[in-house]
Amino acid sequence: MTELNKKNVLVTGSNGQLGSELRRFSSEFTTHFRFFFTDVADLDITDRQAVDAYIKEHSIAYIVNCAAYTAVDKAEDDVELCYKINRDAIASLAVAATNNGARIIHISTDYVFDGTANAPYTEDIETNPQSVYGKSKCEGEIELLKACPESIVIRTAWLYSIYGNNFVKTMMKYGRERDELNVVADQTGTPTNAADLAQAILRILEHSYTKAFESGIYHYSDEGVTTWYDFTLEIHRLAGIDCKVNPIATDQYPTKAKRPMYSVLSKEKVKTVFGISIPQWQESLAVCISEMENG
Repeated sequence: MTELNKKNVLVTGSNGQLGSELRRFSSEFTTHFRFFFTDVADLDITDRQAVDAYIKEHSIAYIVNCAAYTAVDKAEDDVELCYKINRDAIASLAVAATNNGARIIHISTDYVFDGTANAPYTEDIETNPQSVYGKSKCEGEIELLKACPESIVIRTAWLYSIYGNNFVKTMMKYGRERDELNVVADQTGTPTNAADLAQAILRILEHSYTKAFESGIYHYSDEGVTTWYDFTLEIHRLAGIDCKVNPIATDQYPTKAKRPMYSVLSKEKVKTVFGISIPQWQESLAVCISEMENG
């Protein structure tokens, strides 16, 4: 394939967990795509004119937006900045994409739901966010689909990776430093290795190039269900850490932002539409910890 037939892909927030994984696996998808990785120092997505100019200058066909304000508890006080990044910047991206004929794949979160369900959340269940972070991400989805309805929104949950700071690294660190830990055991969800989500996004891009851009809202996490407590036990088992872990209730570990008690996502739609195979969370955790331990 000639360079002329390649489509240009802009990945925003590329220094984060997911952006870093996209960068890592992008070399396997260069037949059809040329990637441009930016973070806030290269492109401030809250600057509408800068975004519009960048998309125009680089003839961007697809935007994968991984940029987000994700400090869930801090967001309760840092409301203005949280909304600026998670809602207003998305509106700017949407307008710029529409003006320049680009398509958007936007990453969202399980926090758009209230966490009161007892069966996996499908994409058509009504949102009801309970935190500033969740509300800002929910409104970002609304702004995007209003300005650029032919977009893809991917909601994910409990993200971790070999990059950045995350729950897996924290539990490994504390497990090695302390004799015992208290971990919440009544919040249920599914851990997601950002490497798996990155590869799913790249396959969705490939599908968009060779078949069609299937706009809409999709859910992606790894397969299976667990609690933060059981997740910690598996982290320690795989990492060979000997530390006593005590299960506690959410009200014994108060946080500024309210967490969803149940945030298992149904993945049937993304699997059916894009033919994506999703690994069990335990398998992916083992891969991640092995990469961390072996460099």
